[in-house]
Amino acid sequence: MRRYFALAALLALAGCYNMPGDVTADKSGANTVNGSIHVPAGTRSGGVETVNGSIHVDDDATVASAGTVNGSVSLGEHAAADSVSTVNGSITLGEGARVAREVTTVNGAMTLKDGADVGGAVGNVNGRIALNAAHVGGGLRTVDGDILVNGASRVEGGILVERGGGGWFNWQPRKPRIVIGPGAVVQGELRFEREVSLYVSDQATTGPIKGATAIRFSGAAPPAG
Repeated sequence: MRRYFALAALLALAGCYNMPGDVTADKSGANTVNGSIHVPAGTRSGGVETVNGSIHVDDDATVASAGTVNGSVSLGEHAAADSVSTVNGSITLGEGARVAREVTTVNGAMTLKDGADVGGAVGNVNGRIALNAAHVGGGLRTVDGDILVNGASRVEGGILVERGGGGWFNWQPRKPRIVIGPGAVVQGELRFEREVSLYVSDQATTGPIKGATAIRFSGAAPPAG
């Protein structure tokens, strides 16, 4: 996973860029090297890409794709994109935002707010993945990140927590905390290739669980810890 995300992002961002600096996207899109990109509200834009900078897509705007290497990506309320990716940075999808395909980062948190919809997979290596009344069609993937599926969220394609690559630098000192909250539905297999702390609400629905034992809880949230 680590190699796939990094390679995909770098290939997507390779090529010719304009001069460094913050830019505003138009219908043809925007790209830069050292600067952030802003997509104004209601704009229908082509692809937006930067290397060192964040991308902010305002409410009701549409982009063909949004990708950066070092920086965060945020989609406003009811914004839309074909795909969203970064390597080092967080990703936030606002209320009712839609992404047709995948949403990926390597090192960064991922937040999907009420009504956000992703047609493909949502995945990272490090960082918390949090869904609140959101929909993901292609499953959730992580290595070292925590996962929260809450507020009547629906996940198709299951959950995969992958085993790390091993070696000197892969200590895996903590167990990822996976919480399936009340009202949430996870269809497909929940597969854990490494040790995790898995909490499943007695009001949640899941597919088969492999590699972990679920700790059932009542109420809004499991015990802290």
